[in-house]
Amino acid sequence: MTRKQKRLAVIAGGMGFIIAAVLLVMFAFSQSVAYFYMPADLAKTPVAPETRIRLGGLVGAGSVVRGAGSTVEFTVTDGSANAVKVHYTGILPDLFREGQGVVTEGMFASAGNVFVADTVLAKHDETYMPKEVADKLKAQGLWQDGQAGQGQGQEAKATR
Repeated sequence: MTRKQKRLAVIAGGMGFIIAAVLLVMFAFSQSVAYFYMPADLAKTPVAPETRIRLGGLVGAGSVVRGAGSTVEFTVTDGSANAVKVHYTGILPDLFREGQGVVTEGMFASAGNVFVADTVLAKHDETYMPKEVADKLKAQGLWQDGQAGQGQGQEAKATR
């Protein structure tokens, strides 16, 4: 082999290694992606069972039902007629309550239309509201800038 052929073989091997690494990274990211939906989005385009998603909105008033142990059922709504029933087993965040913004992560059960969440995040004020949720709630007129209490928001910012 000539010098030029050896150099070309090393470059081709390096490019093959880089392409393989990029393909592996892309495959890993595609497995961990969780798309964000609100109840109105799910009414328009249903999601297949066992598909991992994030569901966001407001906890429905009067919808929190505590079961045995740490099992909780509640509804997530976006102010429209659409609401999604959520089943969660675990410890809820301290800030979780009715009418509060929430983001749940999980998947729909194979039987029925119950969303089984494995993660529940509750917002404190507009600082913790995911941008997608805040934008959709603002578009529907359910959220306005500065809606959180002044003392509560300032206290939270001072403790960071």
